[in-house]
Amino acid sequence: MAWRPGLLCCLFLSLSLATVARAATRRYNWEISYQFVHSDCVRKLAVTINGQTPGPTIRATQGDTVVVTVKNLLLTENTAIHWHGIRQIGTPWADGTEGVTQCPIQPFDTFTYAFVVDRPGTYMYHAHYGMQRSGGLNGMIVVQAAKGGKDAEPFAYDGEHDVLLNDWWHKSTYEQATGLASVPIGWVGEPQALLINGRGRFVNCSTMAPGACNATHPECATPVFAVVPGKTYRFRIASVTSLSALNFEIEGHQMTVVEADGHYVKPFVVKNLNIYSGETYSVLIKADQDPNRNYWLASNVVSRKPGTATGTAILSYYGGRSSPRRPPPTTPPTGPAWNDTAYRFNQSVATVAHPAHAVPPPPRADRTILLLNTQNKIDGRIKWALNNVSFELPHTPYLVAMTRGLLGAFDQRPPPETYAHQGYDIYGVQKNPAATVSNGLYRLQFGSVVDVVLQNANMLAPNSSETHPWHLHGHDFWVVGYGMGRFDPAKDPENFNLENPAFKNTVAVHPYGWTALRFKADNPGVWAFHCHIEAHFFMGMGIVFEEGVERVGQLPPEIMGCGATKH
Repeated sequence: MAWRPGLLCCLFLSLSLATVARAATRRYNWEISYQFVHSDCVRKLAVTINGQTPGPTIRATQGDTVVVTVKNLLLTENTAIHWHGIRQIGTPWADGTEGVTQCPIQPFDTFTYAFVVDRPGTYMYHAHYGMQRSGGLNGMIVVQAAKGGKDAEPFAYDGEHDVLLNDWWHKSTYEQATGLASVPIGWVGEPQALLINGRGRFVNCSTMAPGACNATHPECATPVFAVVPGKTYRFRIASVTSLSALNFEIEGHQMTVVEADGHYVKPFVVKNLNIYSGETYSVLIKADQDPNRNYWLASNVVSRKPGTATGTAILSYYGGRSSPRRPPPTTPPTGPAWNDTAYRFNQSVATVAHPAHAVPPPPRADRTILLLNTQNKIDGRIKWALNNVSFELPHTPYLVAMTRGLLGAFDQRPPPETYAHQGYDIYGVQKNPAATVSNGLYRLQFGSVVDVVLQNANMLAPNSSETHPWHLHGHDFWVVGYGMGRFDPAKDPENFNLENPAFKNTVAVHPYGWTALRFKADNPGVWAFHCHIEAHFFMGMGIVFEEGVERVGQLPPEIMGCGATKH
């Protein structure tokens, strides 16, 4: 794709002249290929960027343009990359969502993503094609605040570390996807390891066939984070997990939460941090413990009964008597009880906007969409559905179809906006688990204010409800409310937080609970909104919003070539 700077003019006009004057262009050239790696000491084929997983961290300053040229060398497999948390104002075709904003990048083809990073913060990128995120195509994006700008950090620190959390399977993404689409279902199961910055350990290494697992391989060496005694450090933490909700802890060090999803929050102190797939946080720690020993960084599964060992790294003090790679003298922290929903719920509620950076939401919504999240069966296959509709991607990307008038490319009937909530028992197994499949979307009036309430419920098995992290592309939203039980549209909005709600792009819906969010439909384009658990989106847990698509500029021809746009 030939990048044209003029496509970004509208966004640059919205930035201060001082920021534009300092803006730079950050260029990256990536080759996507399968390579053998030993991320948890077990030899496995992974989807890599320039031979590595995770991929390189993108570092930029607010207002910079990031240009990433991607060459697909996967031989027999398409790909696409989503820049998670980047709103893509003026560049909706660069969102990287196959089936929504672009055709996938075919083998041996090259595609260039170009976009402005207009806000500072901690973000991530990952594949948005099939289940390639699970296969290793992911990494972090770190955007520094522009000097002297209004978004300067309201906290101080002496140094920073990046922490990318992930879960890891030995089965290929093809095996996982085939199992999910089978009758009976072949569930992906619990991960074999939890990774920190792409490294972990499979605890049953000694039981594998000779040569299959090498516990001394450098690719699975425990990561080390070095600190200077007395200094304060910012840890930027991102979760790109495919399934697992995690609890993160730095042994012996309290953490002060200061940022969530690229927005400053009212600081609060935690012993450990619950983080869901698609979320990012920044925490501050003081290096004020005994410098002569090492400490664990620990990642543990919560919200699902754990079947995976603790993921670990080491915090080591400069100048101490302990070797940086020496294991700490203690057992790695195991975190809170995996099924302590109240503990995790309360931490969600405690996350609110920083007083100096709070932007109150509009006082009322123009439209409310109430989505019941259920597990269903369609033709014998287990699916997930919203208001009894399971989502599937069209063969022609919505953005292309809607700007070119290809109305036959997807279902023109909009999905339902509510369900029969007054008589629905969210704690019981559905009496009728049948559902339909659709690729219809919700059309939003441009500039309108939209409330979405996500309602969790029981699954097909009795007494079972899971946490679902939902991610909205192209926007941030105000998290105006959380609740347990069934949402009451007549009463619960009275208790919405309209004073200082957190501004996020990913939010958890807790078991048997609901989460309410509010956003402005002011970014022309077509945007996915889905559960960030990869298997759940694959099984239909998602929807799509369209807003102001007639305002989108000329589409690059490189995003076409599939479905109804084949030449």
